[in-house]
Amino acid sequence: MNILFAGTPEPSARILEHLLECSDLNVVGVLSQPDKPQKRGKIVAESPVSSIATLNQIKIYKPNDLNDANFIKDIQLLNIDVLLVAAYGKILPDWLLEISNIVPINIHYSLLPLYRGASPIQTSLMNGDTNTGVTFMKMVKGLDEGDIIKKYELKIKQNHNKISLENDLCLLSIRYLNEVLDLIKLNKFSYVKQDNDLASYCSKIKKSDSIVNFDSPADEIFNKFRAYYEWPGTAFNYKDIRIKICEMTVSDIISSKRPGNIFKFDSSGLYINTSTKVIVITYLQFPGKKIISSSDAFNAYKSFFV
Repeated sequence: MNILFAGTPEPSARILEHLLECSDLNVVGVLSQPDKPQKRGKIVAESPVSSIATLNQIKIYKPNDLNDANFIKDIQLLNIDVLLVAAYGKILPDWLLEISNIVPINIHYSLLPLYRGASPIQTSLMNGDTNTGVTFMKMVKGLDEGDIIKKYELKIKQNHNKISLENDLCLLSIRYLNEVLDLIKLNKFSYVKQDNDLASYCSKIKKSDSIVNFDSPADEIFNKFRAYYEWPGTAFNYKDIRIKICEMTVSDIISSKRPGNIFKFDSSGLYINTSTKVIVITYLQFPGKKIISSSDAFNAYKSFFV
């Protein structure tokens, strides 16, 4: 089976590594985002998927324009059975999805039709869901609206955050990827249409979404912390300074003061009132400073929070 793989971030790179380990699968090309500057500094680097393709001497395509004539020609010359997409990061054009005799598959980290869109992992955590999963679906022009090939469920743990849940979903997709590809190879699969009446959508996350509203219930704040653990993080403003929350828990203490007011501050944590219970921040970061524990913060910033 000849596969054109499209993906960009580190979890997608692990899926590509798995494909390359399978003797009955042939990755004929890899499509990934163009090289970009890293978060801090101006060093331009290739994506994790591009790195794996380069290491394994797989032909890599990184077009700025997916409708570039030369790119289209190159792809059309490939012998492709399956287009496999895992978090590529751009909407693929119709011509690529409609290449004759290929099966275009997207690996989506939700149980479709729930959470169509760009942030299904974060949305499931924000909503306090107890289960999620991986959907293998046929790619179509509409946003995650394609027919379903297979769905696999995963229980969401209380200690899951965006990074750890994405890791477990990646492992789940790898576990069942060969099963799905075998069904396609043997033509023993059938598409199941999504029920659009049950569809929900998740929006693109913005950096400004990171600010915590202490008028919210403590559990909602904790779920936001879990969801935005990787990016954009969670933070609060105190005395006109934006302070990042790096680790936190929800205590059993019922809030007795106005939400946002400090309940207490000692070496065990910065205790802040919400609309329900008190949250405890155990690691935090001031602008331009390193992440510090609440114990170190208590020694250095006790007067600031009093």
